[in-house]
Amino acid sequence: MPRSPMVVRTVPALRRALEALRARKATVALVPTMGALHEGHVSLVRLAKRRAQKVVVSIFVNPTQFAPTEDFGSYPRTWKADVAKLAAEKVDLIWNPDVKAMYPEGFATRVVPEGPAIAGLEDRFRPHFFGGVATVVGKLFTQCRPDVAIFGEKDFQQLRVVTQMAGDLDLGVRVVGSRTVRECDGLAMSSRNVYLSPEERQTAPVLHRAMKETAKRLKSGEGFESAVAAGRELITGAGFVLDYFEARHAATLAPIASVKDGPVRILVAAKLGKTRLIDNIGI
Repeated sequence: MPRSPMVVRTVPALRRALEALRARKATVALVPTMGALHEGHVSLVRLAKRRAQKVVVSIFVNPTQFAPTEDFGSYPRTWKADVAKLAAEKVDLIWNPDVKAMYPEGFATRVVPEGPAIAGLEDRFRPHFFGGVATVVGKLFTQCRPDVAIFGEKDFQQLRVVTQMAGDLDLGVRVVGSRTVRECDGLAMSSRNVYLSPEERQTAPVLHRAMKETAKRLKSGEGFESAVAAGRELITGAGFVLDYFEARHAATLAPIASVKDGPVRILVAAKLGKTRLIDNIGI
């Protein structure tokens, strides 16, 4: 049975543990997570191990990125299973602060990102979200001071926001995106997939199919408006409530009118029953 990684829950303990990891000038990779780990998270850890000599995984369900109507209280928490997965991957350290450690009494500073954070995608429906993400990731970067940080491409706008922030604030962290891990039927792996009923789970891969068909139409030369409209129709016809289905510039997330204006990223967010799913693919 693999040895469990060291777990630290206070900033002083984290600093001592990191000093030990860096004793021989080892490079450190950080994989930020909110727990409820699945094979997508494991793929991030494996990429981190290829990019650095030591790997730190943070597990913190961040309350500041949830609106009052969202699922902070019911967000899946699977600590024992998470530790077992990380032990199997031989992770060096787990950073598991509680809310008081991350946001102590009197905490009064927030990061307010712009650029890709106000692209009119997730931010249109969750205006609180990227401020919460940027603040907690900024803290994680300054707490752990990693050489590299690994984020999944499934949350593509988040990846762009974090990359922009790390560069703008000279945080000295190289942010690396990792390809989305999918089920056999194309559904992107997500901690929220557990909320889907069996019938909804059968329908959920329509999101990926709609993106692939839209990408095919765009590559063939079809106009943006008609190709994207066909994708939206496929999604709503399957029973989703669509938040957005857009083809955007992959670097800036700005609207574009042609594949020639690319690189292009197709991004989608939609609700199926009570579960909100997001996904994206590149062209």
